[in-house]
Amino acid sequence: MAIKAVVFDLGGVLFDWDAEYVYRELIPDDAARSHFLGHICNGAWRLQQDAGQSLQAGTDELAAAHPQHEMLIRLFYRRWPEMLRGTLPDGMAIFDALRQAGIPVYALTNWAAETWPYALTHYPFLQGFRRIVVSGQEGMAKPALPLYLLTHERIVMDMPDITPQEIAFIDDTRVNTEAAARFGWQGIHHTAAAQTAQRLRTLGLPL
Repeated sequence: MAIKAVVFDLGGVLFDWDAEYVYRELIPDDAARSHFLGHICNGAWRLQQDAGQSLQAGTDELAAAHPQHEMLIRLFYRRWPEMLRGTLPDGMAIFDALRQAGIPVYALTNWAAETWPYALTHYPFLQGFRRIVVSGQEGMAKPALPLYLLTHERIVMDMPDITPQEIAFIDDTRVNTEAAARFGWQGIHHTAAAQTAQRLRTLGLPL
């Protein structure tokens, strides 16, 4: 079955985002920094804000739980823009090639609602997506299956006859692509742009 639309994750696929960019300065010791980002300001904590919790509430709760790290915790979202270092050229090449080929492109991203306006303001390429589903605005985050259903419903608004099997989804987190596959999309775990491009070609897309 031919692929009629491609859905992109953003961070790690098209955007170069990494908390290390800030915390290498704040915590010079590699082991201490790894512990802080792995056990305190970690992915599970960030996912709460990506799922709709306010930055203030998330920060206050974590600071209360780890008062010895309060200053470092409060700097996370204050300096968040410095963690977004631009786009990833290899991923953008895939995005551009699909658009040039006339393939409709969408985005489904785990992203806090309060930091999303910064990205929209500073990265005009985002206007190239037909629609973008931002987890923080919807109050749920990947890999929650209802978020895939919501995204599919938004795509159907543009392409009424499309089926899940006709949609490819690119994400750098395996659990998210596995959820997409359970929903019926063609999940592509993005580890390298060349491999992702090859997978898209095997699905019949002109790259």
